[in-house]
Amino acid sequence: MYTRRVWRLVLIGICSALLAAVSGNAVWAQAPAVTYADIHDFNGGAGDPTNFNSTRPAQGRDGNLYLESRSGGTSNQGTLFYVSPAGTVHVVLSFTGTNGSAATGGVTLGTDGSLYGDAQSGGTSNDGVTFKVTPTGTYTALHNFANSGDGYGPVNALVLGTDGNYYGLTNSQPETFYKVTSAGVLTTLHTFATAEGYQGGQLIQGSDGSFYGGVNLGGANGTGTLFKLTSAGVLTVLHNFAADSSDGTQAAPGMVQAANGSFFGTASLGGANGNGVVYKLTSSGTFTLLHSLASATDGNGPQVLVAATDGNMYGTTYSGGTNNCGTLFKVTQAGVFSVLYNFASATGCNPGGYLAENTNGLLYGVTTSGGAHGNGVFFSLNLGLAPFITLQNASGKVGSTAGILGQGFNSSSVVKFNGVAATTVKLTGTTYLTATVPAGATNGFVTVTTGSTTLKSTQKYTVHNSWTSGAAMPTAVNWPVAGVIGSKAYVVGGYTGGPASTANQIYNLSTNVWSTGAVLPVAIAQASAAVVNNILYVFGGSNNGGSTVFNTVWAYNPTTNAWSAKSAMPTARCSAAAVVASNVIYVIGGYSGGNRLTTVEAYNPATDSWTERATLLDGKTEISAGLIGTTIVAADGFTSSGDTGDNEAYNVSTNSWSALTADPTARNGSCAGVVNSLLYASDGNDNSNNPVGLMESFSLSQNKWTTLLAMPQPATDMGSAVYGGQLYCFGGGNNAVPPNNTVYNYVQIYQP
Repeated sequence: MYTRRVWRLVLIGICSALLAAVSGNAVWAQAPAVTYADIHDFNGGAGDPTNFNSTRPAQGRDGNLYLESRSGGTSNQGTLFYVSPAGTVHVVLSFTGTNGSAATGGVTLGTDGSLYGDAQSGGTSNDGVTFKVTPTGTYTALHNFANSGDGYGPVNALVLGTDGNYYGLTNSQPETFYKVTSAGVLTTLHTFATAEGYQGGQLIQGSDGSFYGGVNLGGANGTGTLFKLTSAGVLTVLHNFAADSSDGTQAAPGMVQAANGSFFGTASLGGANGNGVVYKLTSSGTFTLLHSLASATDGNGPQVLVAATDGNMYGTTYSGGTNNCGTLFKVTQAGVFSVLYNFASATGCNPGGYLAENTNGLLYGVTTSGGAHGNGVFFSLNLGLAPFITLQNASGKVGSTAGILGQGFNSSSVVKFNGVAATTVKLTGTTYLTATVPAGATNGFVTVTTGSTTLKSTQKYTVHNSWTSGAAMPTAVNWPVAGVIGSKAYVVGGYTGGPASTANQIYNLSTNVWSTGAVLPVAIAQASAAVVNNILYVFGGSNNGGSTVFNTVWAYNPTTNAWSAKSAMPTARCSAAAVVASNVIYVIGGYSGGNRLTTVEAYNPATDSWTERATLLDGKTEISAGLIGTTIVAADGFTSSGDTGDNEAYNVSTNSWSALTADPTARNGSCAGVVNSLLYASDGNDNSNNPVGLMESFSLSQNKWTTLLAMPQPATDMGSAVYGGQLYCFGGGNNAVPPNNTVYNYVQIYQP
């Protein structure tokens, strides 16, 4: 039976204040109007799915919401079903035991349009199964668990990782963390120790690529932990809940990441009143208890949060509240907690875990009881959030295909990638389309315009192998040095088209805004630099094209905005490279007295001391250098034979150099840096002292060079920095000999 009942609740500040006085420990904020709609009353007697355990609605390409049930279906062992936004229910698959049973947590939309999920039991060994199902009901078992090192009882929704694999947890003891490919290849990545926790729940992938979650039990105090896991399975416990559960326990609901980078989550029990807590967590493990729930006013047993498009987090409690049927609450990024709605038996009681925001802007969920038949309801919550689009895949190269979920699409819809229109758009219904990433597209939001309506993506699309520009430097320079501390790049010294500079130009990598800091004590260009423990070190350099070279070492502390002198280098040099390995800075090669140096000297900032290391195989200057793993790669550079592409590897532990495959495009003075284990080298001078106009990457594991998209404005002798997985190239010129060159103020940014 289908029913639709709409209730509107407006909480005003005066009521919030009264409730805060009653609860004693609550922090309340004025709440917006909330429109609650009971869209479908489940009727088990009429064949509807029932018994929803923490299931999450997942929007399909067809715009319907897909969920799991633990009861109902042809064998009464649960179903995979969908509910349309209008309330039509359709069973896509019935679980029979052989293909799984007791499905828990919900499904995840894959990039192929299939739904991926887990069943906690059933399968060939009755230990659970991970599966995929097409929207038309074609089922494929990806992995049958057998408790033979792979664990058993997989629970909660799978996470589609940025690498295209699916990640999840089993509920066995010991618990396992695994990944499974769309073809069904499963790898157990980590087996939990009791000290790390057990009886886990929902994972998310953070912006740093790691996976974050919580467990109900175990850890140092037996009350559960919060943790992060790398995609390789390295686990770090971020928080152990207190033995007395004063900061929470039963943290399997996990967490979400807000736009400000912090994680917000819930523990379903514990806290000051024993009814659960809301907390905040940083990726480094700083835990903040935001709110202890009081059952009568806040609800009891908070469940999984969802980060909505307004920047706030929303969640439900299973019980408690005015009607003891649970509540809907909001948490702002500032940590302010407020109750927006109290569930009632007639229109749905005891919400079943997850909320999900549809691209129409509404939140959807299910209750486990209440409604016309007592079997729960499917509901929506209208918070006044605008429609939007979401990307099925948020990165690719020019020419690749992006899948886009949204609303109201038609054959005239126009898709733009950061403002650049796609020329190839394929429509599949009104809620899904694909678009080919156009030439000239850069990192940024995707928009779809249909008639007078423009919808914007919730995440930025990353265009690999692309260049963008930052705000122009206040002072154009070539041969500066650059280093990143926090979210700022410090671009220091360099030639201004004639004299060397003392400038300390500071670029905010997050806001694209320039400022200035304390100037260098002396004018320097052609120096080298590195950052250790948030201090920028500047080594040697020249002020006249190499006729005079320095052995000075200057250290800049951004906290005090001050420079200080450090122990001088044993060998004066300019145009050297500086690479950090294990907090020791290796100054490599360079120029002095008419010679291309082979000398390598290591500086230890902790002791302010120098050590001579093994020499280069070939002396050179203006090197493309970086650390790949534990190996320093020193490629390119100007040797006594000119630009040869010479490429060498330094083993820190054995203090030895060995030859690598030479750069096929010999160069010196490139913009260079290591991103994701590849050394990138862009432009620089050729043997005719002109920009080479070409970019390459070097893979140490393959000992191979690859040609990439060229820098938009060819340049030489730039400042280089790596931040956020991108290579930043500051300034530069059009040849290597000052002052007879053109000097640039460009900021050119490469996205690998």
